[in-house]
Amino acid sequence: MNSPLEDADRKYIWHPFTQMKEWEQGHPVIIERGEGPFLISIDGQRYLDGVSSLWVNIHGHAKKEINDAITAQLGRIAHSTLLGLSNVPAIQLAERLADLLDPALSHIFYSDNGSTAVEVALKMAFQYWKHKGEDGRNSFLALNNAYHGDTLGAVSVGGVEIFHHAFGPLLFKTFRAPSPYCYRCELGRERAECDFACLDAMEEQMRGHQGGIAAVIVEPLVQAAGGMIVSPPGYLKGVRDLCTKYGILMIADEVATGFGRTGQMFACGHEGVVPDIICLSKGITGGYLPLAVTVTTDEVYSAFLGEFRDLKTFFHGHSYTGNPLGCAAALACLDIFEKEKVIEGLAPKVELFSKLLREMAGLQHVGDVRFRGLMAGVELVRDKATKEPYAWEEKIGWRVALKALEKGLFIRPLGNIIVLIPPLSITMDELRRMLGIIRDSIEEAL
Repeated sequence: MNSPLEDADRKYIWHPFTQMKEWEQGHPVIIERGEGPFLISIDGQRYLDGVSSLWVNIHGHAKKEINDAITAQLGRIAHSTLLGLSNVPAIQLAERLADLLDPALSHIFYSDNGSTAVEVALKMAFQYWKHKGEDGRNSFLALNNAYHGDTLGAVSVGGVEIFHHAFGPLLFKTFRAPSPYCYRCELGRERAECDFACLDAMEEQMRGHQGGIAAVIVEPLVQAAGGMIVSPPGYLKGVRDLCTKYGILMIADEVATGFGRTGQMFACGHEGVVPDIICLSKGITGGYLPLAVTVTTDEVYSAFLGEFRDLKTFFHGHSYTGNPLGCAAALACLDIFEKEKVIEGLAPKVELFSKLLREMAGLQHVGDVRFRGLMAGVELVRDKATKEPYAWEEKIGWRVALKALEKGLFIRPLGNIIVLIPPLSITMDELRRMLGIIRDSIEEAL
């Protein structure tokens, strides 16, 4: 028998990225509370949160320090605008973030989520060149399989066909470069001897359209929603070098990869890359409240300085920009990183994670296993020898996910790719349990 909550969910809620006809025929899991890496449903079932509640949770659910910080801030003020005012947590957080990032990145612009952080970056880059007197730089260079959010600017630089095709008539023109998808190389090269042919293709676009490209936008190291595509070592540094060579701004979308997911605080740090603009969100508040930042250099920021009559102001903002509650949560999240030495403690977890994933690569229908830090994708194939994929409509990933749910693990696949992004606070035993459930679920479903 359906509960009143189930009935109300079906009647009123339109779920994102969900075929509602199928949803209405099922029985939704309704979450009532959380505890560490576990989600707990209204009927008391406990589920390991294998995707960190869509890649946002860092330190676990119901983390006391973050709860207390938000409660304390509620006793002061919940929100005040940054348009014409400032607030204490926003200032403190901006200073903390600037200390964490490379010294070249020091100007913090607040927004609400990953998509808006990217929109800010695109508009910033576009307007920067206008102020520099280069009116022709009206396009961007993005990667195939890219995902930068769901607002129209972010979709314009996205490249996930199944998500973005329907909105084609609404989008602005974007130049494209191959994705560093080594398992299914667009250029037909083999991983061991490709010599970064995908970077050569990117350079060809830059050379041909140098005067028209405002910025290159990439997800450093891992193209997350595009299929957990992990770029080979040196690729990211190669992108930075090309941007420098051709005088094009580099935007690093670290919405998914930031705050420890790849084993360092920011993915760019693995290759010593400093972008001109970096976008951060998701884990910034530990998975508590919507908050995002777009951070840029003195060079970009200075182009917007002038007299009032010059109209060099960056005309962009949101109602909840710099929200004090979100900033208080983010400050508490950063305090936990320091107090619990989270980054320093990741190495053994990453080692175990990678070991168990490599063992899974031997399964009959596992074509590729790719990972960086505690981010992983397991690509399922019909034929391992030929890499023949399952058809999208076969819902292979969902069959595995449903098996995993029965065993106490919540995951959300990307087509035929099983995605794993656990909270950084997950224990070694919980990691073993998670990977064991995935292995068993793949074997049972396929």
